[in-house]
Amino acid sequence: MKLTSSHWGTYNVHVKKGKIERLDPFLEDSNPSNIANGIINIIDDNLRIKSPMVRKSWLKYGPGNKNSLRGNDDFIEISWEKANELVARELKKTIKNHGNSSIYAGSYGWASAGRFHHALSQLHRFMNCIGGYTSSVDTYSFAAAEVVVPHILGSFRDYIYNQTSWDSIIKDTDLFVCFGGMPLKNGQIGQGGTGKHIQKNNMILAKKAGVKFVNISPCNDDILSDLKSEWMAIIPNTDTALILALCYVLLKKNLYDKDFIKKYTVGSKSFFSYLLGKKDGIIKNEKWASKICKIEEVKITRLAESMVSKRTMISLSWSLTRQQHGEQPYWAGIALASMIGQIGVSGGGFGFGYSAVNTVGNNLMHYKFPSFPQKKNPVSDFIPVARFSDMLLNPNKKINYNGKVLVYPDIKIVYWAGGNPFHHHQDINKMIKAWKKPETIIINDWCWNTTAKFADIILPCTTTFERDDISISGHDNYIVSMEKAIQPIGLAKDDYEIFSNLASLMGVNHEFTEGKKAKDWQEKIYDECRKILMKRNKDIPMYDEFRKKKWFKIKKMKGLKIMLKEFRQNPIKNPLKTPSGKIEIFSKKIKSFDYINCPPHPCWLEPYEWLGNKKISHKFHLIS
Repeated sequence: MKLTSSHWGTYNVHVKKGKIERLDPFLEDSNPSNIANGIINIIDDNLRIKSPMVRKSWLKYGPGNKNSLRGNDDFIEISWEKANELVARELKKTIKNHGNSSIYAGSYGWASAGRFHHALSQLHRFMNCIGGYTSSVDTYSFAAAEVVVPHILGSFRDYIYNQTSWDSIIKDTDLFVCFGGMPLKNGQIGQGGTGKHIQKNNMILAKKAGVKFVNISPCNDDILSDLKSEWMAIIPNTDTALILALCYVLLKKNLYDKDFIKKYTVGSKSFFSYLLGKKDGIIKNEKWASKICKIEEVKITRLAESMVSKRTMISLSWSLTRQQHGEQPYWAGIALASMIGQIGVSGGGFGFGYSAVNTVGNNLMHYKFPSFPQKKNPVSDFIPVARFSDMLLNPNKKINYNGKVLVYPDIKIVYWAGGNPFHHHQDINKMIKAWKKPETIIINDWCWNTTAKFADIILPCTTTFERDDISISGHDNYIVSMEKAIQPIGLAKDDYEIFSNLASLMGVNHEFTEGKKAKDWQEKIYDECRKILMKRNKDIPMYDEFRKKKWFKIKKMKGLKIMLKEFRQNPIKNPLKTPSGKIEIFSKKIKSFDYINCPPHPCWLEPYEWLGNKKISHKFHLIS
């Protein structure tokens, strides 16, 4: 029996005659996910890519020809020697003729929970060794928040996995308000590896402790039924209007925390003026919001009064950012929490998506662990990740991004390793059109997903079960030795071996490998992580002992994790990284961008896609 870890849990792998027979959940996990079982029957079936493949028309007519056949063409099986030769040839030719910026390798993560065999890190290190690549920034998960929240709080990444813990909520919260719901299905996963699922148990403990939950979502089942929450059935994409009305009630009824606003925020005067309709003549009151979001006026008033009279936690779902003007719900939610005045106290304030992933709300010291070093990218060109199709379709076009002007590079090669862009990118029809633009598309993958079918060269890679690795996440307190359970299927190789071989043909083998084998890198990464852990945990096993023990647990932090606690205790000594050092309800920096579609304070901007669009007769809104 072997042990391995994944984004959706840790499992004991039972193997019989070289094949995976079943996966048993980790004994420490009382609420395991069944997602991992989905791989058992397909790891060695006809969907598995078992040898290097090349698209027939690409090979016959050459790169850039017959691109319209991508997705419909046949593939030819070739040797690893031939595949490596083709990839190296195209990379060298493209770099010589068009420069490294014509290669897009902004490959998106989630391929493996392993710290070393992380496809994105492997690809980026290889690319940086050969001169760099056009990269991507931000995520599909919460891109709008990633860009706007640093202007409000000084950082987003400092808080997204470092939020007020469930322990604090269970102890001190009275009212838990979920904008966008709190679906438990999302809490099955945790990037980098999951030891024990914590979301369901903590929700139930909070309910038993007397916490009242309010589910503000179009879907009644966006929250655990055991919580017996109040459901406020909102029209999709209108959360900002509701939040602004809640702010208005607190302002009009003089219920907001004036001391907190004065001491810890800037820009409230302009925001309050907007709520009162001083410039546009539109008062953002309950009546106004009710017409937009279809929630009764009396319920809006009652919720505002309840939020300010109780210890309240506001949860802003990641999904709220995945829409036009997706930055506004977060900005408005932070403004509302500021007016309530409980930011930085136990059980109060706001959080970004409880149950969005398993690790949110874990009462654990956040560790920044090293990983496989990617080296520095010499190419400065980048795009926001969700602009991938736009970039391919519009080379040399100028776009605005966070106060800067970017120019889309002219991409000749797309190299993707880890992740399936056809699964997570928006507007699939546009994606198919864009995907036919580059001269060559190369992917490392293990199964015939849509991305593989639209590629030109496919290099078959191993799965988690076919290699050793280590699961070390800065957000989870279980460190797991991921054991190789079965031999690689067919001719599959791990990404490190794939890129090591390509690096030899590109003349950068030593720069890529530094003379180390995969096992050497894993030991090096573990030892570096161990040094960090030893500062607070003195009983961390040495590498060989760890491999024998198979897993160990990091102790939870003493006391309660409370987001922005230090800032609240002393905003002078512990200022935020904003220009003012405070929470910026109004941002002078954003005002300087002079963007029509992003005013310098929270506001309601009508989205194109919503049921209230009078110009288009929308009858249905798909929620996915």
